[in-house]
Amino acid sequence: MLGVLAILLTLFSLMYFAYRGVTVLVLAPILAMLAALLSGEIPALHALSNIFMPAAAGYIQAYFPVFLAGAIFGKLMGVTGAATSIAHYISNKFGKKHAIAAVIVATSLLTYGGVSLFVVVFAMYPIGAMLLREADVPKRLLPAAIALGAFTFTMTGLPGSPQYINTMPTVYFGTDIYAGPILGLMGSAIMFFGGLWWLNRRAAQAAAAGEGYGNHENEGLHEVGNDLPSFGISITPIALVFVLNFIFTKVYFANPAIIASYEAVGSAINGTWPVVLGLSLSIVFILVTLRKYLVNTNKVIFEGAIGSLLPIFNTGSEVGYGGVIKSLAAFTTVKLGIVAFTIPSIFKVAISTTLLAGIVGSSSGGTAIALEVLAKDFLAMGIDPQALHRIMLMASGGLDSLPHCGAVITLLSVCKLNHKESYLDIAALTVVIPLIAVAIVSVFYLITGIV
Repeated sequence: MLGVLAILLTLFSLMYFAYRGVTVLVLAPILAMLAALLSGEIPALHALSNIFMPAAAGYIQAYFPVFLAGAIFGKLMGVTGAATSIAHYISNKFGKKHAIAAVIVATSLLTYGGVSLFVVVFAMYPIGAMLLREADVPKRLLPAAIALGAFTFTMTGLPGSPQYINTMPTVYFGTDIYAGPILGLMGSAIMFFGGLWWLNRRAAQAAAAGEGYGNHENEGLHEVGNDLPSFGISITPIALVFVLNFIFTKVYFANPAIIASYEAVGSAINGTWPVVLGLSLSIVFILVTLRKYLVNTNKVIFEGAIGSLLPIFNTGSEVGYGGVIKSLAAFTTVKLGIVAFTIPSIFKVAISTTLLAGIVGSSSGGTAIALEVLAKDFLAMGIDPQALHRIMLMASGGLDSLPHCGAVITLLSVCKLNHKESYLDIAALTVVIPLIAVAIVSVFYLITGIV
């Protein structure tokens, strides 16, 4: 019982203080040690040195190249004026009154195209900020718009999404990434249109109150004049990321000879490599084709590299906290209690997955735990594996984005905003609406059996 209370106390403290603006770089290790201390299972300093730090360092080791390349890519897109050119084009085509929809659609295309969620955040920030500024829509709505396009339907709902999380259930359920197409499309539609309605409503309320884009100092946007690169050359780096990621993923690193060459040296293909290579080559493309728009290239690259550090260390700190929580015996008690719910099986799947995702602050982390611990129990319930696959994933995208979520913290950090300014809208779009979608889709499956 002490362990369970320790988890709940530190979890709510993490959410509360993160919302209040306390940096998780300090907060997460302190609360991780407090959880260990209150549980009475392991010494606090042991939890810090031998559990928290390896978990945080492991995350940074795995994803630093993605964050680094993504941050430099986003910086170059802004400084060269490419982001401004794209913003002008999209604004003209969609119209300023559809600026929010333009951000969501552009983000979702990148995410569904296979670009990493974290990379999308870096790439879309300068484009989205330019769009909202031109339309005089409050910047505080930008994180929610990006989150809707990246963290919801394209990540967990749309069949065929190349995001890593969509591949996780395939090993346990014998499904593929196109599992549950009807359920996925239905849930995606609810998330997209529900989120767009919410943001447009919030923007209209702000306009009625006389609130515009706002004054944001040091927001990291490069002011450019009228001498902008063409839309065609500006959009090419983003298209290159999309195409190269597909080629490296589906062709090069899928080649048996390439796989064997890595296995021969005791290695394996890393899922981040295609994204890093795609971004790196796109960065080279920008440096060559848009060099006349760069004044001090070394300074720009340095600033982009520095910009990657806070987001990845924030997220790594969250992962370290989750590592300590998962190591507590009370965490097993929590998991067993979840499966004991006396409710319809499909709801048990959804609730257990979203609760686990909420505890660790990660959709993929919650899904991984749920699959590892509960997959056999889920299959024994007699639910269609395709329904299991799709509903489980959509549920993982619910409570995962509570205030302590690493992706949320990274998004806010990149957008240079805080929880108090933007989290309400993020929560509406990435917690409330996805959970409504899961409930509707689950009822639909119970009634019709259609997947």
